[in-house]
Amino acid sequence: MRALVTGGTGFLGGALARRLVAQNIEVTILGRNARVGQQLQAAGMRFVQGNLVNAATVAAACAQQDVVFHCGAAVAPWGRFEDFYATNVTGTEHVIQGCMAHNVARLVHVSTPSIYFDHADRLKVGEYDSLPTHAVNAYAATKLIAERAVERAYRNGLPVITIRPRAIFGPGDTTIFPRVMDALRRGRLRIIGRGDNIQDLTYIDNVVDALLLCWQAPATTLGKKYNITNGEPVLIWAKLAELCAQLGYPLPKRRLPFRLAFGLAGLVETTYTLLRLQREPPVTRYAVSLLAKSMTLDISAARRDLGYAPRVTVDEGLDHFVQWWKATQP
Repeated sequence: MRALVTGGTGFLGGALARRLVAQNIEVTILGRNARVGQQLQAAGMRFVQGNLVNAATVAAACAQQDVVFHCGAAVAPWGRFEDFYATNVTGTEHVIQGCMAHNVARLVHVSTPSIYFDHADRLKVGEYDSLPTHAVNAYAATKLIAERAVERAYRNGLPVITIRPRAIFGPGDTTIFPRVMDALRRGRLRIIGRGDNIQDLTYIDNVVDALLLCWQAPATTLGKKYNITNGEPVLIWAKLAELCAQLGYPLPKRRLPFRLAFGLAGLVETTYTLLRLQREPPVTRYAVSLLAKSMTLDISAARRDLGYAPRVTVDEGLDHFVQWWKATQP
């Protein structure tokens, strides 16, 4: 069996690629990070260095593949819409074209539950619940457009399943917890709002399990979308307090009302936009809302249709993350 993993040099793609190799699958990874790619190549994978915006590179990588796991994406709370569009939309279209041209048996597409978010509390959100009128940022907007492209491809005959994993964390994380850890270490994090909001998290190994289940899932699941989480919402500020205790970081005590923090973040964003600053602002409305609002997903469809059952609990996952963090941080 042959599998292609786009974004294979990233957090999720790399974890999936390593699991596939352990199962004696012939793996090709497509990614931009040459250093990580060479490490994975030494572990028995074929590395194709390239960008999703290059149609020819993507098409060539899809040749002779039995399954394509599309994990590659531009992920950030801030940036130019055109850049997100190029990777998340055009890149996904290139993956679709490559799969169809080479008769790939199945495409497993990784989307995001950020498309549900609207700066307000949302609990037990289902895959087909209503979506906000306006996306919270360019990342969410372009991932939704990419989903529409996948839907069209399914109607045109492409066997595809989409997952929306929520807040992936674990050893090797480069996106979510490292940002929070850095703010905690520097004593710069403030409790936004009441501090009693709950969040769904998803340990990296559980997401990899879900991806593999999608590969083997029956044909009745094709064309569908599935929420993926640990299925155990947590009080996020209580968990951050536990992390502070384990790592010896100062516990956040100062508070900011949500409206004040949201307004200040909006002012910072406006300033960056007017000055045409390309770097990410120190605070965004999206980040403020993530820290202040509750967000949980309904994963009953994944449990029922895919047989998804999270194996690693949030607490176990956080222990693994802390051990890795201590070992890798100065």
